[in-house]
Amino acid sequence: MRAMIIDDSRAMRSILRRIVAGLHFETLEAGNGQEALDLFEAGDVPDLCLVDWNMPVMDGYTFITRVRANRDWRGVTLMMVTTESEQGQIVKALAAGAHEYVIKPFTPDAIVEKLELLGLIPQEDVA
Repeated sequence: MRAMIIDDSRAMRSILRRIVAGLHFETLEAGNGQEALDLFEAGDVPDLCLVDWNMPVMDGYTFITRVRANRDWRGVTLMMVTTESEQGQIVKALAAGAHEYVIKPFTPDAIVEKLELLGLIPQEDVA
């Protein structure tokens, strides 16, 4: 399985990459939603995207709406990983097509639990 980490923070991409690589995901990275869309359009469509909300060029919410507008990408699991913690923001992201929502700061276990909930990692992979 492949995961794309979309965040303008290099440090945050590194943290998330370590978590998902430890779960046997191949990883791709993008610094904003537009970079991620460019990768999608070039044929690099992952199984999972971990998406920050606040990024330059194209924010995570806009990225999610663009992905959901394309039939070919409907199978991609989208998870927001962001500092946006207002209930209205969470509802907006989920309504736009995000499958899960994790608020920063988070623990690695929080990411693992969400991926288990989504059925992306089998229980035996979690030690």
